[in-house]
Amino acid sequence: MDEILFDVNLQQLPDEYLTGEWCVADRVLNRGNPNSALAQATKLTLQPGTLQVHAPAQHDAGQWSVQRDALLNRPYLELQLLQEETKALITRLRRSADGLQSQLNLYFQSGMELQLAQPC
Repeated sequence: MDEILFDVNLQQLPDEYLTGEWCVADRVLNRGNPNSALAQATKLTLQPGTLQVHAPAQHDAGQWSVQRDALLNRPYLELQLLQEETKALITRLRRSADGLQSQLNLYFQSGMELQLAQPC
């Protein structure tokens, strides 16, 4: 990424900032299932209400939504796939001033972490 990225205030995060095609730039698996579609994903496509997970040997689809915890208003993604249901805390979102480049960090219930990037 060539542009300078700025942190987005997660308490005021618009859902639209999450939509689009995200490439997996980095991953830490920890204790999660290494064979799941999310653990092997190379790309995630988030469109309003629908989710596509692209992995080398499999493809999974489902739904997603943004939820917020009651105490700190922190956003997390609720993902419902055919093979798996999980939640991922959004730990960081960075965007360029023009909104064309983004980095998204997710921390899953399983301990897996994904760093996603736009554009692919």
